[in-house]
Amino acid sequence: MLNNIEITTGRLILKAITPAIIHNLFHTKTKEEIKIFFGVDENGYAHYKNMHDQGMETHRLSLFFFLLIDKSTNFPIGECGFHIWNKTHARAELFYSLKNDSDKRKGLMTEALPYVLNYGFSTLKLHRIEALVAHWNVPSVKLLLRHGFVKEGTMREDYIVNDKHEDSDCYSLLQYEWTRNT
Repeated sequence: MLNNIEITTGRLILKAITPAIIHNLFHTKTKEEIKIFFGVDENGYAHYKNMHDQGMETHRLSLFFFLLIDKSTNFPIGECGFHIWNKTHARAELFYSLKNDSDKRKGLMTEALPYVLNYGFSTLKLHRIEALVAHWNVPSVKLLLRHGFVKEGTMREDYIVNDKHEDSDCYSLLQYEWTRNT
C-alpha cells in the first residue's frame, strides 16, 4: 500500500518513504547509493543508518514521509511527512524541512504541504495532524496557519536545542476541518 508512491506537483516530486523502504535501502544499496538517494552528507547518512539500526516502529507507532525532489534537477531538497504516526489513535505529528537555505522562501513547502495533508487524511486515515514549532519560527507558523492549523497552546520546555530546554507551540488540524476548507 505505501511503497512506490510518487505525487507530482508543479515543481516537485514527492516520493514516499516508509520504514520498509529505509530497511530495503540498507540491505540492498551501498553507502554512496543511499547518500545519493536521500541527497545527504555523512551526517544525513548517519541519521538514516541510526533509524535503520535502532528501529522506527512499534506495534502502534510508525513514520511516513515524502522525500521532496526538485523536478528540474531530480535532486532531493527536503522532506515532509509524519515522524510520529499513531495508527491506534489516527493521529500524526507533521514535520517538514528543506536542506538548503537557497530553497527556502520560494513557496516549495506551501506547494508540497496540501498534498501531504491530503495523503495523511485520505490514505493514512488520520483524524488529527499536529505540528510543534518554536514561536519565533514565523515562516513555519505562517505555513501552518495558511493551511488551516489552529494553535492549541504552548508545550513548556518540550525539546532540547543546544543543551537548553525550549518551548514549542502546538498547532493542529482535524480531518473534518481539512475537508471543509478544501
